[in-house]
Amino acid sequence: MNKLALFLLCIVIPLLVFLSPFHSATAAGLLTPTDGSRPALKIREHHVNIIVEDGYAITTVDQVFHNPSQQDLEAIYSFPVPEKGTVSQFTMWIDGKPIHGEVLEKQKARDVYEQQKSSGNDSGLAEKDKYKTFEISVFPVRAGKDTKIRIAYIQPVHVDSGVGRYIYPLEEGGVDEQKLSFWTAEEEISHNFSFNLRLRPSYPVDKVLLPKHPQARIFKQGNDWLVRIGNNPIQGLQQQQKPEPMRPDQQLQMQSPQAIKAKLAGQPQQGEERLPAPSGTNQSVYTLNQDIVVYYRHAPNLPGSVDLVAYKPDRNKWGTFMLTVTPGMDLKPITEGRDWVFVLDISGSMQGKYQTLAEGVSRALTRMTPRERFRIILFNNSSRELTSGFTPATPENVNHAIGQVKAITPGKGTNLYAGLKDGLSGINRDRTSSIILVTDGVANVGETAQRKFIDLLGKKDIRLFTFIMGNSANRPLLDSLTEVSNGFAVNISNSDEIIGQILLAKSKVAHEALHGAKLKISGVKVTDITPDSIRSLYRGQQLIIFGHYFKGGEAGVILSGKISGQKKVYSTKLMFPDKTAANPEIERLWAYAVIERTMREIDNYGEKADLKQAVTDLGVEYGLVTDYTSMLIVRDQVFKQLGINRKNKKQLEREFAAQKQRANRTAPRSNRVDQSAPMFKNNRPSTRGSGSGAIDGWMIGLMAPALLVAVYRRSKKGK
Repeated sequence: MNKLALFLLCIVIPLLVFLSPFHSATAAGLLTPTDGSRPALKIREHHVNIIVEDGYAITTVDQVFHNPSQQDLEAIYSFPVPEKGTVSQFTMWIDGKPIHGEVLEKQKARDVYEQQKSSGNDSGLAEKDKYKTFEISVFPVRAGKDTKIRIAYIQPVHVDSGVGRYIYPLEEGGVDEQKLSFWTAEEEISHNFSFNLRLRPSYPVDKVLLPKHPQARIFKQGNDWLVRIGNNPIQGLQQQQKPEPMRPDQQLQMQSPQAIKAKLAGQPQQGEERLPAPSGTNQSVYTLNQDIVVYYRHAPNLPGSVDLVAYKPDRNKWGTFMLTVTPGMDLKPITEGRDWVFVLDISGSMQGKYQTLAEGVSRALTRMTPRERFRIILFNNSSRELTSGFTPATPENVNHAIGQVKAITPGKGTNLYAGLKDGLSGINRDRTSSIILVTDGVANVGETAQRKFIDLLGKKDIRLFTFIMGNSANRPLLDSLTEVSNGFAVNISNSDEIIGQILLAKSKVAHEALHGAKLKISGVKVTDITPDSIRSLYRGQQLIIFGHYFKGGEAGVILSGKISGQKKVYSTKLMFPDKTAANPEIERLWAYAVIERTMREIDNYGEKADLKQAVTDLGVEYGLVTDYTSMLIVRDQVFKQLGINRKNKKQLEREFAAQKQRANRTAPRSNRVDQSAPMFKNNRPSTRGSGSGAIDGWMIGLMAPALLVAVYRRSKKGK
């Protein structure tokens, strides 16, 4: 082996391993009491199928639970709540027949489930534990038998600066101490695991990457992109044109650094998602302990645009729409000196995430100029400042601060209020100041009332930019804080490219923004608009609006606000369809957006009977699992005996029919509606060539495997 290869193996591989985030201590899986009072069930199969098209993603998870014991058992499966996602389908196979769940008020659904369980009858229940997890209860899993279930959830997808991102959440975050003290998660899959994503973009995509799953197989099929992990074929691929086989060097390039190292050393290879098989078997074991994050990058020089997706099957009734504005605004860089306050969570729940935090903050500090200043506040049970007031971002000061940040060992509780309070102190009104908060966001020490946090931020005119780490963070609290301060929040997974995420956010606050943003629609009667307040739009951000409209026709759309104090107005004309049935899921997306807005009001100002009832009614009407509603499965005759309307079953039938029609499209559909009167003159921002975005940030990390491939090919030629 030559010197270059030795250098890569000895230097680059350890560096990549060091930069890889640690896994969370808890993960999605079957819950078993920690005292061992109940035999453990097994996850025999876990198959994930995702379709991303028309501005939203539908995730369908099929699971088979196995009971190896001699008694019937209840299965309780837990998984993190996806960002802006809600369970819309829960199906259980009873006597070989799929039974779809119906949504009821939460306590009523639980009462029926317990009554059916006590009678020994087949039943299932899907519940939401606030912002933390969804929990699926199934009874019975018969002794020595299998039980199959299906869960599906829906969520809008966002593109930021030309980069789209999908997360399949599996890491629970380890912040729920009460749950951890009682339950342990059985997270291993003993037989079959597959993850299949189909991306049908409305705009050209030129790259798809999974930064922490390099063993994933990525294909381009016509205009679609397909991603596969696991040991089952891509769904539907056998009926369509098969992708071209990969060359050996391409296969090597898709493997992990550890696998490449083993290949060069002549050792057997092992995929990262597979653990050694149990002794005496020839099967692989998969573990549900790491999020799967898929990035996709749009082609460069795409115009700013307005896209419309609607559902209106009856001309004489109200329709529902999703309007996506992707700005192409001229937002200039801010060159004046800025002050940055980093407020960093070092509580015990950050163990397993802190290295990711430290690396991201370190990279952000190194990108500062000497004209900028920074402070670093640390908090766990209490708060303390790591710096001595605002510190000029000279190389010496930055290197010293980085060393101190990386030397921290997380521990103790989370006094988020104290950290924010100290971060707000000493702000200089004569300089532009911003707070960067990095936390898993579960305040459990000191002040914890959400209203108090809002009052605290309301006293200062300062932007709060929040990086939410882990899937169990209190997103409602952190989203409210960034909203009231006109900032933004970014959810960070351990499987994210943290450096790219922080640099992408920094590019936002380093450019002008459209403040006081408002959107007005005229010419078509619209109502029930959400969000009802926009506040600010930053560089690369999309604006997604849901609402109802009565009659189709031409509408005027105006986006207005101020950039650096100067009023800006962007306008266009577009057509609302008078009848369309292609996207019935839009109704659920609108309903959940309203539910999120209502829950934010409850969290901010306290629970009121009318607000709770509004969430309950929307959940029941649109078949959504919420804080106040759950999805129940019983036999068909029991649904009939209890007088439960099969509303969700009918909604699913409409959605299945529409999904089947969309799947038959030969090419993705364009939803752009402002071609004849473009709202923006400029192109949308892109990370390409800037060195400041998530996709470009990966290139450094991906160069090492590519170089190793080159060395490998060179060494083969020399033999």
